Amino acid sequence: MKKMIYLHIGNGYSVDVREIIGIFDMDNTTVTGITKKLLDRAQKEKKLFTATYELPKTFIVTKDRIYISQLAASTLKKRISG
Repeated sequence: MKKMIYLHIGNGYSVDVREIIGIFDMDNTTVTGITKKLLDRAQKEKKLFTATYELPKTFIVTKDRIYISQLAASTLKKRISG
């Protein structure tokens, strides 16, 4: 079985799994000011990409970008582990 290289995160967006630093649940992590600052800064620097038109459930941090996805963190983690 081939190891997955790209993770589909919704609406045609795929992320190289080798670039992923973390997958975070929006409900559990956006309550802190630090996370809000991180997302605000990424948006100002044009490094925040939204891969959903629905209610966002997760954000995926890569080496140089942050992606917002409607897929649950558990779903994305299952896709990576195969």
